[in-house]
Amino acid sequence: MAESFYLLAATFLPLVLAPLSYLLAKKIGPNGAAWFSFGVMILSTGLLLIPALSLHGGRSGYVESYPWSPFAGNFGLRLDGLSLPFAAVIYILCTVLTLYSKPYMLHKILDRFHEQGGTGQSFTPNQDADKTSRSESGTRQGRQNSNTGTLLTSKYEEQGYIRHHFGLYYGLFLTFSMGMLGTVLATNLIEFYVFFELMLVPSFFLIAFYGYGARKRIALMFFFWTHVGAIVLLLGLLAMGFFTGGFDYDTVRAHAAQIPTQWLSIIIFSLVIGLGVKLAAFGLHIWLPYAHAEAPTPISALLSPAMIGIGAYGLLRLWMELLVGDYSQYSLYINLWGLVTMIYGGAMAIMQDDIKKVLAYSSVSQMGYIIFGLGSESILGITGGTFMYVSHGLGKAILFMMAGAIILQTGTRRMSQLGGLAGKMPYTAVITMIGALTIMGVPPTSGFMAEWIMFNGVLQTGIAHGDMLRVAAFGIGILATVLSSAYILWMYKRIFFGKTPEQYAHVKDPNRYIIATMAVLAAMTLILGVYPQPLLNPLTEYIQSMFQGDQTVLPLPTFLHASAVNNGTLSSNNTLASFQLQGGTG
Repeated sequence: MAESFYLLAATFLPLVLAPLSYLLAKKIGPNGAAWFSFGVMILSTGLLLIPALSLHGGRSGYVESYPWSPFAGNFGLRLDGLSLPFAAVIYILCTVLTLYSKPYMLHKILDRFHEQGGTGQSFTPNQDADKTSRSESGTRQGRQNSNTGTLLTSKYEEQGYIRHHFGLYYGLFLTFSMGMLGTVLATNLIEFYVFFELMLVPSFFLIAFYGYGARKRIALMFFFWTHVGAIVLLLGLLAMGFFTGGFDYDTVRAHAAQIPTQWLSIIIFSLVIGLGVKLAAFGLHIWLPYAHAEAPTPISALLSPAMIGIGAYGLLRLWMELLVGDYSQYSLYINLWGLVTMIYGGAMAIMQDDIKKVLAYSSVSQMGYIIFGLGSESILGITGGTFMYVSHGLGKAILFMMAGAIILQTGTRRMSQLGGLAGKMPYTAVITMIGALTIMGVPPTSGFMAEWIMFNGVLQTGIAHGDMLRVAAFGIGILATVLSSAYILWMYKRIFFGKTPEQYAHVKDPNRYIIATMAVLAAMTLILGVYPQPLLNPLTEYIQSMFQGDQTVLPLPTFLHASAVNNGTLSSNNTLASFQLQGGTG
């Protein structure tokens, strides 16, 4: 039994208090639910970061373990150098988006109420953002009642509708947050799967209830694809536990050699396919453009930046760490799969007119960057690919939040109907550019740091092994970054430059909830671009320790002074954070 309960409280506090958020919305309204949920996430994030301050290098970490089941093993929560970047990004995004959701979901819920006949007119001229037709029932009701009675009844119904759906939204939001964090902190295969599936349930309802277009059909597509992927993953997890004699990560790692060779390939295949669906890798990506484009924007800003990248965490934790020694023979295929995903997502993004579709396909491309790094067969490339999760999380969240701001202020997300908004929405335009630079990998953002490290790792492997295929993949990958810049800059130009349509002559920046939350993430990507050590140091040291003794995975280059290793971990003053200060690619 753990002496402290920081991780347990951080994980389950949102779930336990989710019903209270609903009740507060019913009793005192949207403001109470929004600020209460924000307080829950602030407290949970603080509890998560307390043990993070005591993390050391290598395999050391903060662990809480509790007796669970003689058949499943122990229920544990672990924060270490690998889980820290994922956990921190997940809860920081959840906290910020809790406040961002307040004005956006008020707009969305009111709009839905009016469409369903609550009144005879729409809340906003948002014909494009939501493709459902307006109902005539409110007009019919007005013909049956006196004007005064209709207005009073409508106002009362509107207030009850808003309070109910605000409470439901925040309850589902907090549950979704819990599922994502639990997945990256789990220390047991069955526990990982339970949390992995718990992410799916609230996100399904959030899309089905509050999404755009054919939201119920799209939610079912999302559920089907991700659940089938989870089932394939479960088969591999059960086989791992059966052959190693337990489901705890430590047990699996210690007895991985007992897995028969013919079964090992099947297990790895199930892990890669099951987690590849979550990552939306090429061939398994069909669900993502629909789900992310049609989800309510605050949820799109969690699905794309936070949730899908958890598939990369699963590959690192369940395959590369637990099944040590079986990574190198598959790494080239993973590397090339990432390259194809990167190019395909970028090519599709540049052809879209819908802002959220551009960002959805961009997420496919960005997951390709992560997979590309994970298949690099070098500590440098794997670290860079993993740090891409952080940069993508921050940059893509900003861009999805921008899309929400555009929808709120203009009622459309079609770029062909926009233009010249930089002069009308200057704060939005400036913050969006920071998010755009992050996705493009331009300094001084965190995106530059991640891509710089990752591409050097891929090149290092190609040169060290004399593998021209990897060198060619590196070159094509570098060219793919031009594609990323193209669709991002094209989107930015069409939205913020050019002639402003007459109907948007009086558009202005959204309220402080939107601008302030976007600015927080913009500040973070700039800080991590200049000073990435808080996340990059423990991540580098942990990945170094994961592959210690594996001669097939290249160590850090000598110009990073990787020779300064103490007991298998880098000393605190010799990390990848000094990479850009010691000669670049050499």
